[in-house]
Amino acid sequence: MTETLFLSSDAIEDLASPAEYVEAVREGYRQRGRGAPADPRSAYFRTDPDGMFTDYAALLPETGAMGGYMYSAGFDAGDAWFVTPLFDAQSGEPLAILDGASMNPFKTGAAGAVAVDSLAREDATTLAVVGTGPQARGQVHTTATVRDFEEVRVYSPTAENRAAFADEFDDQLEASVRAVSSSEAAVSGADVVITATTSTEPVFDGEHLEPGAHVTAMGQYHPDKRELDATTIERSTYVPDLRERVSQDAGSFIAAREAGRVSDEHVHAELGDVVAGTEPGRTAADEITVFDSGGTGIETVAAASLLYERALENDRGTPIPFAPASEALTGRRRDR
Repeated sequence: MTETLFLSSDAIEDLASPAEYVEAVREGYRQRGRGAPADPRSAYFRTDPDGMFTDYAALLPETGAMGGYMYSAGFDAGDAWFVTPLFDAQSGEPLAILDGASMNPFKTGAAGAVAVDSLAREDATTLAVVGTGPQARGQVHTTATVRDFEEVRVYSPTAENRAAFADEFDDQLEASVRAVSSSEAAVSGADVVITATTSTEPVFDGEHLEPGAHVTAMGQYHPDKRELDATTIERSTYVPDLRERVSQDAGSFIAAREAGRVSDEHVHAELGDVVAGTEPGRTAADEITVFDSGGTGIETVAAASLLYERALENDRGTPIPFAPASEALTGRRRDR
């Protein structure tokens, strides 16, 4: 029998800063670039009632942790649940089970921030944000730790949402944050662009991107999701979180390929390859770069391991007994 720590959303909410999430996730992607295994998500759908169940996993040997993400959305409850199991990569024992809801925007935002730090120009000072939900908030909190932005422009089709978002972050960031009335007004002249939506249609015209801009798109997790147009994909040095995921559910890339604008060879490298230094990132000041983030076990395990260690340090969580198979299957306690 072993003790596994259950960590509720409340227990982990204040355990790590945005910058600490970024450093943990950066290390996870560095390990991926050196061969750490990670697979794209598997998704299962049901109708009547409509619902989705999805999962993905990774093993980070140097972190000493493995695990992943499992979540359900919809069904009769019309809600979502995020469950993160974390295991010891040496012994295989379960370390923790996390309610992953509160960490979700930060671990996903951290992946975007690592991409910005790896691909955006060093002198980037203007940030455009399309979307104002929890994921957009996570992206801004984390990305603001890797570049010294002077101006942040935010657009959402709902005027009240973009105004509230701008007011919130204008109080929190040193940069000037303002709402704008169109995606063109947000994107034109921006050094870094973040899209955090669930859109099935492109949210800006790729012709409006300035040479040298970087784009992080994090709503690209279904073949029918298409935040970026074919022009943006075609103009860019295109970097996904996982190469294997691109043909599976990277909707913007799939649409551009089907339109004959790009081929599979347009995929430059995985983010881990760039972080680990095995492939180059940006090579020119006027180069447009895109990070396509669909969600992986890399940032999930990296963030969960960080939170688990912090929980131990701060005496957080509830221990629960977990029987190894040798006991559970036979009913006999194993000598240890």
